[in-house]
Amino acid sequence: MDCTNIIKKLISQYGMLYSEQLDIKVKDRTEVEIFKWFLASVLFGKKISENIAIKTYQEFERRGVLTPEKILEAGWDRLVEVLDAGGYVRYDFSTATKLLDISKDLLSRYGESPLTKIHLIAKDKMELESILRSFKGIGPVTTNIFLRELRTVWKKADPDPLFVVSKVAKRYKVDLNKFNRKTEEFIKLEAALIRIRKEYKD
Repeated sequence: MDCTNIIKKLISQYGMLYSEQLDIKVKDRTEVEIFKWFLASVLFGKKISENIAIKTYQEFERRGVLTPEKILEAGWDRLVEVLDAGGYVRYDFSTATKLLDISKDLLSRYGESPLTKIHLIAKDKMELESILRSFKGIGPVTTNIFLRELRTVWKKADPDPLFVVSKVAKRYKVDLNKFNRKTEEFIKLEAALIRIRKEYKD
């Protein structure tokens, strides 16, 4: 099978965007939808199964805790309850604390529509990533998860593919450097390579 057909097959079978899987409409470009994806990215960012991260996000959705204000209003005990209900037990205490700290910092530092404002004030993609990583508990992986599905939404969202993505791509003889990263095709290919990464762990 040639490379073009391999790419089409990967995207067809595994390329659904995680934001779409969670019914988060990032293409609307609204702060509400962008923050939902940010929350989901924080949950995906821990070393925990994707199914648990998805189920936990759905618990936040079911209880209407989907904005920085609602997270602060919920408080630590209720956040732990939501995380536990989703099966996020291993990291429930630390994640509840992280979400409170981040929500407080977002609102105090950037006010209304903080994530949209961060993108607006960042000079370029590097500064955008740097600002996001300045929040306590937001590292390179969470930043990558958040920004990679915003490539066609935010002009300055263009993170380098994670090492594991490049590694799996090489297994399929897919040269990621030949792609325009600011396209839906590339985002879906990234999602596909992330989903099948466990098959290629050494």
